[in-house]
Amino acid sequence: MSRVDIAQADIGLIGLAVMGQNLVLNMEDHGFTVAVYNRTLSKVDDFINGSAKGRNIIGAHSIEELVGALKKPRRVMMLVKAGQPVDDFIDLLIPHLEAGDIIIDGGNSNYNDTIRRTAYVESKGLLYIGTGVSGGEEGARHGPSIMPGGSTDAWPHVKPIFQAVAAKVEGGTDGSPSAPCCDWVGENGAGHYVKMTHNGIEYGDMQLICEAYYLMKEALGMSNEEMHGTFAEWNRGKLDSYLIEITRDILGFRDEGGKYVIDLILDTAGQKGTGKWTGISALDMGIPLTLIVEAVFARCLSALKDERVVASKVLSGPSLTFDGDRQAFIQDIHDALYASKIMSYTQGYMLMQAAAAEYGWNLNLGGIALMWRGGCIIRSAFLGKIKEAFDKKPDLNNLLLDDYFRAEVEAAQPGWRRVIAKAVEMGVPVPAISSALAFYDGYRRERLPANLLQAQRDYFGAHTYERIDRPRKEFFHTDWTGSGGDVTSTTYNA
Repeated sequence: MSRVDIAQADIGLIGLAVMGQNLVLNMEDHGFTVAVYNRTLSKVDDFINGSAKGRNIIGAHSIEELVGALKKPRRVMMLVKAGQPVDDFIDLLIPHLEAGDIIIDGGNSNYNDTIRRTAYVESKGLLYIGTGVSGGEEGARHGPSIMPGGSTDAWPHVKPIFQAVAAKVEGGTDGSPSAPCCDWVGENGAGHYVKMTHNGIEYGDMQLICEAYYLMKEALGMSNEEMHGTFAEWNRGKLDSYLIEITRDILGFRDEGGKYVIDLILDTAGQKGTGKWTGISALDMGIPLTLIVEAVFARCLSALKDERVVASKVLSGPSLTFDGDRQAFIQDIHDALYASKIMSYTQGYMLMQAAAAEYGWNLNLGGIALMWRGGCIIRSAFLGKIKEAFDKKPDLNNLLLDDYFRAEVEAAQPGWRRVIAKAVEMGVPVPAISSALAFYDGYRRERLPANLLQAQRDYFGAHTYERIDRPRKEFFHTDWTGSGGDVTSTTYNA
């Protein structure tokens, strides 16, 4: 066990699960001395005597000892389970800290909790950061994407550490050849909000890829080896990304007995909460996050395994016989996946723009794309185009209005539509791909049937409506039956 009597650690970290241990080793690799603590003290000893042996890492057996090992201003980062454990550790830390010290939550906390905690910690004279950390175990060890927000005054004190350990990509905003996948996001809960949105887009990306796989397997009858080759080819083009890359590897992986592992995995999936939080936030702010919500619901449907087994024996559908050009349809699947991916990011950015207005955050949308280009789960070459779009027009309302993305969707449309039509014809569910097209077709329409909806609401509830021949914000009610009177509802909700 390594202990010292004088403060010499640059940062302290609480929580020595795999992510915590890997991030500590990453920090030490970059020249920082780290003090560590875990509620289960044996984990501290095992880490210090194991992979941390001989490194500038200090083990602590108490919160008091951890804080005592830190240089001022003290920086303490928590990588613990979201929820009550974060609040518990904040309350344990506060009595041992002084004005200007910094508490950092690096877990997957709900942004509302981070808004509350920032205010609470600042009321004690301390500073608070809620930061998203993406990239899994590998990212934590070799370079994650880090999305910090909270007390603005805390950023200069953690910036050298966070940017040193973060992933690096080409094309720094300051003209440098490389840039860290980490920058200040904004006040209070902004960092965790951006991480939540990242995870929502991740849900969408994964579901889209699963639907592409399912079409190849069910509609075309492709073998795992054929699909492995297709994803390998896709990863060399527009779809180049971490998730396409690992899908390629998964489809080619066999166990010791020579069986493809993918065929042995039970087809049920859960969700830890961030995808659901993204959908709830979108509903609260009225943003049509249709694709990401469909991705969450697809997981919910997959979890009904026992019911689906019963239903499969009694519910009928069309024949799974494909009689077209297989290679052409594979290209169509590629185009459908790419166009749907554009819709997913479009919706995610719409949500972040709405949140920035709602909470007063000054989000650098191009900078967020840069942070996501490396280290995180949704990292891809595609994100460079998003950064270019916002660099060119920082006030861009919607990615679909950027010249590049408009042209890409236009080129992909024919294949995208053919895929959905064929999927419906064959009874293969593609909820995310089809919802993406429905969103696109709705967004590009000047007029939608909501006029009828408003008439219905006014008919049964006197909710009023606006007219196209009168200025906006003037509301009208019709006595549709001749016996409803002139009384209208006191609220109007579009």
